[in-house]
Amino acid sequence: MICNTSPLQYLHQLGLLHILPALAGEVVVPFAVEEELAIGRAMGVSLPDLKTLSWVRLRRPRSQAALPLIHDLGPGETEVLMLALESSDPIVILDDALARRSAETLRLPLTGTVGLLLDAKRAGFVERVAPCLDRLQALRFRLSPRTREAVLRLAGESLF
Repeated sequence: MICNTSPLQYLHQLGLLHILPALAGEVVVPFAVEEELAIGRAMGVSLPDLKTLSWVRLRRPRSQAALPLIHDLGPGETEVLMLALESSDPIVILDDALARRSAETLRLPLTGTVGLLLDAKRAGFVERVAPCLDRLQALRFRLSPRTREAVLRLAGESLF
């Protein structure tokens, strides 16, 4: 798996960062993402220090030309997609809507923070998804009511 900034941020802030290595083993993270996290930590935001995590492998894309022209993506998302295009069997972890559309256009398998929470429930790492979604929304994670209900249905926690 190749991970962008926001899933690392949100899982850390939920106290669930440990589900990433439990689900994926080793996680590749571009240096641009590590830099974004370092900037946030310097501003006082609660973010993980990837250099202290044995299951994170920091990598730079080999070629800047590996990615077709995609506009309006941040450096982290861009490097996640570039690394995925260089990998033989990638899964990208992205939350940003434009980055996800770009990954779909490039036919890259993807998931995001909410998908990881569903996987964690299926694997028995979290008991319920609903409280995690509540905490995510309190952290200003954007989740429409319709998407929330669909996620809760997938988790077997829907009231409807």
